Amino acid sequence: MNEKIKDAIESYQCPGCVYGEDIECFSPNIKDGSIGCGKHVAGAMIYPIVGRIFLGLPNGFNRIGDTKMSITMYETFESSDWTYDDYNIPVWKHVNSRGHTLVRGICPRTNEPFLHIFLENCIERIDCLEITEYDINEMD
Repeated sequence: MNEKIKDAIESYQCPGCVYGEDIECFSPNIKDGSIGCGKHVAGAMIYPIVGRIFLGLPNGFNRIGDTKMSITMYETFESSDWTYDDYNIPVWKHVNSRGHTLVRGICPRTNEPFLHIFLENCIERIDCLEITEYDINEMD
């Protein structure tokens, strides 16, 4: 595993994971061509109002809610076999300080949210509302 991918997994998935706080428990994710950890389960909780969260992500992208949402990571936009369309709708996008693009969206047909992280700045290729650092800082 290259260092860029290892660093992303340790930064976004390992914090608060029920399987461990480091990459030692890593198991490859075999769905959707993604590169993240297949065993990842968010274990951090803000009780009672917020619920489970992804500790490694900023406000607006860290809340899970009452679903089985997981983090899906791709090295590049091209390496993803995901299609944003009427059934997979991106809602928010943000480029973080590491130059990675975070996308939060919904699949209305199945009523499931999704969270994608691309390990590059591909924000111009995704059509939805861009969330700025100011927006993130103003969120609860």
